Parts: sequence; C-alpha cells; structure tokens
Amino acid sequence: MNILAIDDNVLALEELVSSIKEACPNDEVHSFSKPSELLDFAKNNICGIAFLDIEMWGMNGIELAKKLKEIHGNINIVFVTGYSKYALDSYTVKASDYVMKPVTKEAVKEALENLRFPVETESNKKVRVQTFGNFEVFVDEHPVLFTRSKTKELLAYLISRKGALCSNNEIVAVIWEEKSDSPSLQSHFRHLVADLIKTLKSLNAEDIIIRKWKQLAVVPDKLSCDFYEMLNGDEKAANSYAGEFMAQYSWAEIEAAYLESKKK
Repeated sequence: MNILAIDDNVLALEELVSSIKEACPNDEVHSFSKPSELLDFAKNNICGIAFLDIEMWGMNGIELAKKLKEIHGNINIVFVTGYSKYALDSYTVKASDYVMKPVTKEAVKEALENLRFPVETESNKKVRVQTFGNFEVFVDEHPVLFTRSKTKELLAYLISRKGALCSNNEIVAVIWEEKSDSPSLQSHFRHLVADLIKTLKSLNAEDIIIRKWKQLAVVPDKLSCDFYEMLNGDEKAANSYAGEFMAQYSWAEIEAAYLESKKK
C-alpha cells in the first residue's frame, strides 16, 4: 500500500514518516515537502492514505486534500497539525481522522483503524503495461491479443504520453508518419479507436481510456506501468531498463534516449 506524507517542516516530516513506518512496516511511505510533488506522484500511482500537514506555505492541507480527491476520490485523508482549531475544516473534505503533533505510532495506528474508505492497492490494477523492450499489455496477467497491430500501436502512443490528451491529428501523424493525412486515413483511425475500445471492453478494462471530442488519453492511475514507475523514482523499475523502450516503434526512440540519460 502506498502511504503519502507531507510537511514543509523537515524535522516534522521526518518525525511523521518515522511514526508511520513504525505503525506500517510492510507499506511504502512516500514523503514530500511540496504539494506539487505529492500531486505529481498521486497522478501516476494508486494511493490509499495521505497524512497531510495543514499549515504549509503556498497550499494548505485542506486545499491539497481537495486536489488529491480529484485524482483519487476515495483516498483516506488524515490531517496532521499542532492546532486543534482546524478540526472542523477537516470534515469538509470527508477526512478519515485528525491527529495532533507530535505524531506517535499509536496515533497513526488509531487513525488506520478508523479509515473512511477501503484502501485501494496495486493489486487492484487489472492492467499491466510493459514498455521496456517491446511494448506489451497484460490484463489480470494474461497477455492482450490485439486484432490489429495499429490498434496496439495506438495504445502504445497514448501510454507514452503519460495521460496527456492527444488529438486525433497528432496520433495519425505519429503512427502513420510515412503517409499524408487524408479522409481515408482519418476513417481508418476511427476504426482503430473503435477496435481499441472494443478490445478493452471485452476485458472489462475500458476505463483506462478517456475519450473527448477528437482527443484520447490514458488514465495513468488505472494501470501499472514500468515506464511510469521509473519516472517516479522507483529503483527496481530503473534497474530493469536496459536501453530499449517500445522497441518495435521508431517514434519511441526519443523517449528511449531520455530514459537512458535519466538512468545515468
């Protein structure tokens, strides 16, 4: 289980993380001093619990909790502060608990016993994506067989864009780089999109895709991906990268070069 912890005071953060690790020795505790860094991590990872300091510069804990819930609606929020005056505010974002500084192992354990929502873990992710080496997709650890190679390439490109919305024209230009745009090519693309959605729907995994007017994107926190894990600083994922990224696609070479420089 991923547990988030944030405090802009270094000593207070160390104390908070230490208490959480004592109470949850088998879980991953990710600490942050800046709200923006915590939100970036949350966008690409399943997060079950967040311990948030309330008084921080730039963005207070209440505001951060609201933004966090836009990413993970059922994340359990535990506010941490030295001021009891914030207790009422904590309930406006449906916090699970409210603990006072200095945080102790006992306080963390008590908060965990009163969580508002069931904890979502990595094992809840049906879809696993392999980008190092050749691009492959697994649902419940079974490889996905695509009826068309271009359908698979479409999904690969969306994965490479890390959740950013991609226009139809952008995607067509990339996966048919050798051809000029045309009505027939756009028609072919629409068939690919329909094929991708049909394939994912047959596996009950269609929720990894967002469709908007002439735009597509993946939802990073709905899947497990070695690429995303490496970008988030996962050492195991970084060590598994051997210089090849989606090797069957020429357009992925730029990202491969970036990953190589990042690993070094």
